[in-house]
Amino acid sequence: MTPAVAGALIALLTVIIVQRVTELLLSARNARRVIARGGREMAAAHFPLLVLVHTLFPVGIAAEVLGLGARPGTLWPLWTGLWLGAQILRYAAIRALGDRWNVRVLVLPGAPLVRTGPYRYLRHPNYIAVAIELATAPLILGAWRTALVISIFNVFALRTRIRAEEAALRAAAQS
Repeated sequence: MTPAVAGALIALLTVIIVQRVTELLLSARNARRVIARGGREMAAAHFPLLVLVHTLFPVGIAAEVLGLGARPGTLWPLWTGLWLGAQILRYAAIRALGDRWNVRVLVLPGAPLVRTGPYRYLRHPNYIAVAIELATAPLILGAWRTALVISIFNVFALRTRIRAEEAALRAAAQS
């Protein structure tokens, strides 16, 4: 492995891990705030699948680069640009949701749906951003197997998550 590839792998994994840890801390803080205002968690059964996807994501990238010799291809600038765009969309979604953003499905009864930021145009901008991120980050380093497998797992996880979230929001609107 060249020093450039090693540096890129370390940089990408560091960013991903720091993001995930920071987001978990933000999520915990937001959960305390929402629960203090009467929010409650709904549909928690799907959460371990999301944890699995986001845990295997950096592990898969590292394993494919270190173990299978994946290397950046000529399209790495495209994948990097798409990955950066996904980050912008994701953080715009997090900002729009404010303290209602969470890694779990927490519902605040009576609270209106957020219709600002990217939510003006998209129903689930955060999930779109994460799907793009999970597909493109591995491709930056040529880890196409990880991109494929993690994206497939993510489709199943998000399908379950979005159904659970939509049902929770409908129930909260009726209460």
